[in-house]
Amino acid sequence: MLRELRERVDGLVISEMGPDDFRPLDDWGHDAMWLDNLHHELHVLLTGEREGYYAPFGSLEGLVRELTRPDPERLIVSAQNHDQVGNRAVGDRLPADAHRVALAVVLFSLNTPLLFMGEEHDESAPFQFFTDHVDPTIAAATREGRKREFAAFTAFSGEEVPDPQALATFTRSRISQRDADPFYAELIALRRELPRALDVSADGSVLTLRRGSATLVADFDATTVELRR
Repeated sequence: MLRELRERVDGLVISEMGPDDFRPLDDWGHDAMWLDNLHHELHVLLTGEREGYYAPFGSLEGLVRELTRPDPERLIVSAQNHDQVGNRAVGDRLPADAHRVALAVVLFSLNTPLLFMGEEHDESAPFQFFTDHVDPTIAAATREGRKREFAAFTAFSGEEVPDPQALATFTRSRISQRDADPFYAELIALRRELPRALDVSADGSVLTLRRGSATLVADFDATTVELRR
């Protein structure tokens, strides 16, 4: 069916798949696919969270592997997205310093980057799981399901999972209106100027990315990132 979809659709076909499932590109002829692996490597390195599906991730070697996959422009990657933030217990985003490192790596990569709302100015407001179910049975099931989902996660022990049906859960998720950070604007502009070749190396906690005359140095222990030109 998904192969036939590519044949019938006049336009881009982009798949959302689980880790390391490349059938859209290898077998079905799709134009691109979402791949969360780079997000997971960055998130674990910057937060230390290793529960659930994060368990296999969190090494610089893994990060280098994700940054050097073939056909990088066909892989859509992100530092944050609606799933990875909105499906957390309280919808919390990465801290500003960690987010700066993660988004810089994403934007400097050869992959196709996705920016989640507000990332361009390091938005700090949460993006919480909110719903608007009219049926009270479905609404109640959603509330209880969210609570059960995070009951076994020590990272969220003691956290009150917001009521997805509450208006306040929605209003807390509104982003602020601020100017974009010039650092991210510079990295986006560089994507049009730099060659489509990336040299990646890792030493201890430091990741170094080189593209033409530009070098990005990210230190995951110090949570810092520097662009050198």
